[in-house]
Amino acid sequence: MKSIYLDNASTTKIDFPVLEKIIEIHKSYYANPSSLHRLGIEVEKQIKKARQTIADYLKINKEELIFTGSGTIANNIAIQGAVNKLRKYGNKIITSSIEHNSVLEIFKNLNKRGFETVYIPVNKNGIIDIEKLKSVIDKKTILVSVMAVNNEIGSIQPLEQISSLVNNFKNIYLHIDAVQAFGKIPINLDNIDLLTISGHKVHGPKGIGALYIDKNILINKILYGSNQEGGYYPGTENSPGIIGFGEAVKNIHSKEELEFINSLKIQLKNLITESIDDVIVLTPSDKISAPHILNIAFANIKGEILVHSLERDNIYVSTGAACHSKNDNLSHVIKALNVSKKYQEGSIRISFSKNNTKKEVTKTAALIKKHVSKIRKVMR
Repeated sequence: MKSIYLDNASTTKIDFPVLEKIIEIHKSYYANPSSLHRLGIEVEKQIKKARQTIADYLKINKEELIFTGSGTIANNIAIQGAVNKLRKYGNKIITSSIEHNSVLEIFKNLNKRGFETVYIPVNKNGIIDIEKLKSVIDKKTILVSVMAVNNEIGSIQPLEQISSLVNNFKNIYLHIDAVQAFGKIPINLDNIDLLTISGHKVHGPKGIGALYIDKNILINKILYGSNQEGGYYPGTENSPGIIGFGEAVKNIHSKEELEFINSLKIQLKNLITESIDDVIVLTPSDKISAPHILNIAFANIKGEILVHSLERDNIYVSTGAACHSKNDNLSHVIKALNVSKKYQEGSIRISFSKNNTKKEVTKTAALIKKHVSKIRKVMR
């Protein structure tokens, strides 16, 4: 039976042209790009092309983009580098209650180091409380870090409102985790100081991320070694990853593909809500959610059981972020939404890509209905 892969918010299948490019790099451009000989210079040229491709897509200067080993590493470089640079101006740092763990864990560590950490609540749609942000941001604040698109429910944060607030103060940097947003929604980098993206969310390779650092700001380095990537991420460059990332961005989602992906999300949402009782949609309306993420909660079942039940029929979804889905604890995102207790453990995240089809959606809806019914009978 053919697999139906609907866990694209976790990672995407690498595009074939990207895979071909990576193989070519391994075969013909294997030298160290820091080497002075011709082979090294040829690899360096390929990296420069990839940097330019991604910079052009983001509408930034190529000098403002550094490559890292992942989105998590980029978040660490951005947040820790910013607070270390600005600490003389204050010690308050602000984020939201539904950030990715790669941000929340940094904030937890910084709190132990003496920083005042503030977590802004969200409404039922997973949208940050702007009035609360207004009330807590002050002259002691040195960093605001907010994700553009939530990785579990797909909510889009009002970045222009947030950046407008931040820009009323001096000596505050605004960091945006755009890992789920990149290639899915437009992002205006005006008034954003730092922005994180990752290759494997856009049909590129794993193990490669990137960080935009506005040319008008400075952050401290948190890693030490050689001077690759401006010294922010020292060490021999991951040439296949970087060049593969650039190749993926050449073929990034078109407007038509994104509209098609969104239509799949709407189709599945309607099929499930029309055919299954006691179900709520946690992903907000299309105007304030990304096109590729659908989170639905079913009463009186466990999402983990449903995930494994669907797996037996070769349908692959998730309960939330892959990096912490193996933990037994309830998702902090679901907690923050104040979801009714009977739905809290029954949520699954279904995430789409350009490789999915309407036929797959129809089949998935039918199998979800079948497995939800079976699980409810057993649990009752």
